[in-house]
Amino acid sequence: MSKHDGPNMVNSHKDIQQVDDKHDLGEVERTLSPSLDKGNQPRYEKVDRELAQYIADEAFEITEEENTRLRKLIDKRVLAVMITTYFIQAIDKGTLSFSSIMGIREDTGLHDQQYSWLTTCIYITILIVEYPQNYIIARVPIAKYLSFMIIAWGVVLACTALCTNFLGLVVVRTLLGLFESACQPAFVILSSIWYKREEQASRVTYWYMMNGAQQIVGGLLAYCFSLIENGPLRSWQWLFLSYGIVSVLYGLFVGWWMPDSPMRAKCFSEEDKRLMVERVRSNQTGVQNRKFKSAQVYEALKDPQVWGYALVQLCTTLPTSGLGSFQNIIISSFGFSVLETQLLAMVLGFYIIIVLLGSVWIVKKTSQNLLTMLGFCIPSFIGTICLMTVPTDTETQKIGLVICYYITLSFWSAQTLALSMLSRNVGGQTKKAVAVALNFIIWAAGNAIGPQVFLDTDKPRYFIAFSTHLGCYSLLVVVIVGLRVYLKYQNNKRDELAAAGVQEAADGRMVHAFEDLTDKENANFRYVY
Repeated sequence: MSKHDGPNMVNSHKDIQQVDDKHDLGEVERTLSPSLDKGNQPRYEKVDRELAQYIADEAFEITEEENTRLRKLIDKRVLAVMITTYFIQAIDKGTLSFSSIMGIREDTGLHDQQYSWLTTCIYITILIVEYPQNYIIARVPIAKYLSFMIIAWGVVLACTALCTNFLGLVVVRTLLGLFESACQPAFVILSSIWYKREEQASRVTYWYMMNGAQQIVGGLLAYCFSLIENGPLRSWQWLFLSYGIVSVLYGLFVGWWMPDSPMRAKCFSEEDKRLMVERVRSNQTGVQNRKFKSAQVYEALKDPQVWGYALVQLCTTLPTSGLGSFQNIIISSFGFSVLETQLLAMVLGFYIIIVLLGSVWIVKKTSQNLLTMLGFCIPSFIGTICLMTVPTDTETQKIGLVICYYITLSFWSAQTLALSMLSRNVGGQTKKAVAVALNFIIWAAGNAIGPQVFLDTDKPRYFIAFSTHLGCYSLLVVVIVGLRVYLKYQNNKRDELAAAGVQEAADGRMVHAFEDLTDKENANFRYVY
């Protein structure tokens, strides 16, 4: 990229005028304006001080063998922790659903919609604290902070065993939401810090599919705990107490094992640190910058793709939270025993893993994120319609309804791929923090609403809830199509600029990749869709 002087700026604007006038090139013209003239060398004053010690002046090639070696080192220290942490969090969250048929409702005197509120209060808390959490995550040692939050939610989970009424359960569930709210946003940030764009979809899927793994392991463990009939505590109390203690011990391990960033990783050599930073240069979404930039806040709030990802979360979490909280109640309503219900919930876990791995495999082969999401929406429509229309008269029909319940959750692939697109498509650390916060605020809103549409007066078939879900799937299709049109349009504009000779739109050296530019400020950025 050549440095612009006065005449060069005139030529750059002529280049822009050669592109079809109907295109809105406001952000590109802003990028090429004299005040944002980026030159052909890195502007280290715009790079985070800690990060600046590890970056090269321009991109250099890392061999495939070396890249594989580095990725394995990162997987061992970072991915392993993300997968295990999310598994433990999913297990912890699933305890309420499993305990619902182990006596917690009767022992604590829950009635009417009180059980639903125990899930809703978690997500109302997350909705309130999500932006402060993201602000903190961007400015503290992320691994140490995550360790503290895991220990805290373990203590709270163990305290659930002491609850004897609805009020006590609301208090501990609210605190659980506070401490668990750091987990997913931290993982989205960690994925963008440590992994290349083409690696992020699979890494996000690996930790997110622990929702399915917890169905398998959680169902088996819950059945084992349900066999406890004597002793000082009830079976559901042993469940919460045991999971809480394990979470505390694991939180201590995370603080010791996981590095905060490539720059602070004492477990890696200085040369490996530099290579780990370099390998994510092509992401062009930055690694670290603790300076708050108000302009990036406004850009995030005005960016259609940011709202698109948030709406995907709303359309998927609203059905997910209700189906998750009521899954054992729904399955048992088909006439299955407690043992059969727990075992059938395990099968659902296998199906979720197959869906998530299958979707990321298709994306890897086709590079079509949004079309893959659309394809996995179809079984959700079919399953939900069958749950509303098929009677429960025969054993065959009941088994068929359980299968329909399984395939309804196919839309989870959209939730996972949208999270990975957020980490890959949003540049600028302040903008990304706002985008992630907004994403999980809407995510929390969907989770809070989800259980409330399962009305006690509408059981056992819950027609109102499933009708609401059909509306969510329909909106989800509209949002996915809209995102594809918008992102493809943005890429076409930048490709046309590159073809017209605008150097900022075709910078193979990527000298400004670590300057905390947003995706809109960086004409060299291309979106994945």
